[in-house]
Amino acid sequence: MFVTPALVLVGLFMIWPILWSLWMSFQTGRGMNLSFGGLANIQRLGADPIFLTALTNTLIFLAIQVPIMILLALVFAVLLNSPRIWGRGFFRTAIFLPAVTSLVAYSILFKSMFATDGLMNHVAVGLGLIPAPISWLGHPFWAKVVIILAITWRWTGYNMIFYLAALQNIDKSIYEAARIDGIPAWAQFFHITIPMLKPVIVFTTIISTIGTLQLFDEVQNITQGGPSNATLTLSQYIYNLTFRFMPSFGYAATVSYVIVLLVAILSFIQFRVARERR
Repeated sequence: MFVTPALVLVGLFMIWPILWSLWMSFQTGRGMNLSFGGLANIQRLGADPIFLTALTNTLIFLAIQVPIMILLALVFAVLLNSPRIWGRGFFRTAIFLPAVTSLVAYSILFKSMFATDGLMNHVAVGLGLIPAPISWLGHPFWAKVVIILAITWRWTGYNMIFYLAALQNIDKSIYEAARIDGIPAWAQFFHITIPMLKPVIVFTTIISTIGTLQLFDEVQNITQGGPSNATLTLSQYIYNLTFRFMPSFGYAATVSYVIVLLVAILSFIQFRVARERR
């Protein structure tokens, strides 16, 4: 009796939409004029150049940004866990603060900073680092760099908190025994810290992978997927199919299940790799 209301809400707002979107992925047509099309939407994926571009961009962001962010978060956590660091509380808060800022607000901030007449070009030209302003948001390569910098800046501190919590649960006597045996700091990091943090590393890698595969807000607010779809992601393409172009709800649902499939495959691989290395 007590559980039934919660189950009804979960079924109404989670399970039913999932099942309905799965059924819709087999529908073809425009707007609400849909009819059963079988595997037509799946066949359309392979012949859709915009989908292939969005998939490639998403995988590029995933392959570059997630490892950089995980490594930075781990390094910051180890440094700020040391009692010898002055002002640890301040630095922990400063690095974590981007994770609680508004997605739209910080995206607009990055867009203004990396505009042709923005702060980054003024500083770089003033210091003589570049001879002329760079069109950060107008060049396919630099636009990707801006997106990677933006999401790394926001989510590194979020992952750092998980590592800090895990580091504080490691028994200090392990490191004391290692120091007595003369094991250098770098060896302690690779042979004690990393193995002890493996479950947390797997967890943060998986949630970061899921978040990057669903990347939307930063791209939508900073580059709108440009220039020439150079930063278009799968989530933004789903949005465009649903709200910007002639509505194609069935095909949009099919593209969304590509993200589901990628999440399932990559999560399985990450769990498998972590298990084999125990």
